[in-house]
Amino acid sequence: MNLDHLAWPFFEDQHRALAHALANDVRLWDETGLEALSTNGSSRMTAAVESRAAVDAHCRELVKRLGAGGWTRYAVPAAHGGALDQLDSRALCLIRETLAYHEGLADFAFAMQGLGSGAISLAGSDALKAAYLPRVARGEVIAAFALTEPEAGSDVGAMSTSARFEAGAGRSAPGSYILNGIKTWISNGGIADFYCVFARTDATSKGARGISAFVVDASTPGLVIAERLDVIAPHPLATLRFDNCRVPASHLLGSEGQGFKLAMQNLDIFRASVAAAALGFARRAFDEAVARAKSRPMFGGKLADLQLTQAALGDMATMIDSAALLTYRAAWQRDTAGAHGTGAPAPVRTTREAAMAKMTATENAQWVIDRALQMFGGQGVQSGTMVEKLYREIRALRIYEGATEVQKIIIGKEVLK
Repeated sequence: MNLDHLAWPFFEDQHRALAHALANDVRLWDETGLEALSTNGSSRMTAAVESRAAVDAHCRELVKRLGAGGWTRYAVPAAHGGALDQLDSRALCLIRETLAYHEGLADFAFAMQGLGSGAISLAGSDALKAAYLPRVARGEVIAAFALTEPEAGSDVGAMSTSARFEAGAGRSAPGSYILNGIKTWISNGGIADFYCVFARTDATSKGARGISAFVVDASTPGLVIAERLDVIAPHPLATLRFDNCRVPASHLLGSEGQGFKLAMQNLDIFRASVAAAALGFARRAFDEAVARAKSRPMFGGKLADLQLTQAALGDMATMIDSAALLTYRAAWQRDTAGAHGTGAPAPVRTTREAAMAKMTATENAQWVIDRALQMFGGQGVQSGTMVEKLYREIRALRIYEGATEVQKIIIGKEVLK
């Protein structure tokens, strides 16, 4: 993987050291770990023959490996076992880009440790932070983020899952919330140890108001895995059902009615990292395409000798760099704006910049991967080849954490402010 972009002024020395250390670690995994896992795991099988149990086991093992290597520590603040004082967007992006280059499910496993626990980092009580975050950092538990519903995906304000407060019997019993409803397309659904769940605590409120967030352990009575969902790039996904699921009041994140704001703050941190994952996929596809063009015989020469091939590679390289510039601008701006030299997260949102990065990187990666597959000809659509796998991996990134169409609207609204 080419690391020339580390010379850009977006990065500090700590980020460059992190990227080189991770690149070296992943190469070691390819020799002794990921490659061996992939033989019986998700990398070498097609979606049609994939064993759900194998994907689940692979994902659990990846979380453990990322924890053992110290990489999941970057998903948690230092006060609770993390690597840095605050969640650092550039670090998250560099890790996701590198993992995606080598193994899509490894990127997925890392990203969900951060996204799934991010609401606790942002608004959890000291007790909740102490109970969950150190174990997330060590890769000992698997986190999940439960926001989407069958009729409330991009339109979070349409959420119908409810959380009704029920007072306790006395001071020693502070009460609980009773959750009812359905969440779907939940990443790590079925294998997570806990879920950060968003539900409506005020039935009279409309839209984004009246939504609150809770930590719900997977073993909580009333939380049911209603359905496992299979997708073109095998990842653990599920529909969750809450049937009078009783959650301690102490598991409320922040205060009542702050759930939507908390969800958006969490997504703001991690949205640029989705762009970074797409960037990793695109870089791998580009490297595969260059190697193929140089080696594939064509009309008495090589595929790379044809000007059409050279033009395609030129387009691909430019699209990758444009996506990278937007991605790391968004991450840099979030990390540094208003930091006053502390390196703390910016007090202002970088909604527009993150949306531009997410939209551009995912759309460009789809195009780059498609062109790479075209250069492979028939081999490009053969199940199990790298470009075929990348073709399946990239498609979901144009939808989750805000589809491309939603990003366009977000950017437009920000421009008009």
